[in-house]
Amino acid sequence: MVDHEEEQDRLLPIANVGRIMKQGLPQRAKVSKEAKQRMQECATEFLSFVTAEASDKCHKENRKTVNGDDICWAMSALGFDNYAEATTRYLNKYREAERHRLAANQSNININTSSSSQLEIREGDQLPIYLSGTQPSNLEFRILEMGDNSFAKPS
Repeated sequence: MVDHEEEQDRLLPIANVGRIMKQGLPQRAKVSKEAKQRMQECATEFLSFVTAEASDKCHKENRKTVNGDDICWAMSALGFDNYAEATTRYLNKYREAERHRLAANQSNININTSSSSQLEIREGDQLPIYLSGTQPSNLEFRILEMGDNSFAKPS
């Protein structure tokens, strides 16, 4: 028999499970410890089931790493098409956000202009990327004069 500590190590963190459960409830609602534990067990079992299917696919393809596409495939193969479609959409949005983030990091350089000003993009100035696909409406560029450490908004 598996001891209690090993059992807890294989389960999802109960605090995270409880937090997710409360997101769909009214603010003043309470979730019992037993309900959190049952959901913890079910969610862990579901994830293990899907991951095992994805892992089997990777093993048959002589790959050692399970990726997001494998998880989406496994959900679909196991009959969880609705979850697979939603997860695929989320995965695509996540990848798009990562591409934007990497592009912003690669653009994190000083661009010399013909005048005495530089357009500078610093790490702290990175534009937020929203998974909903919406773009922020209050974008601005900051011009840094040569030798000046303060930012001035363009007119």
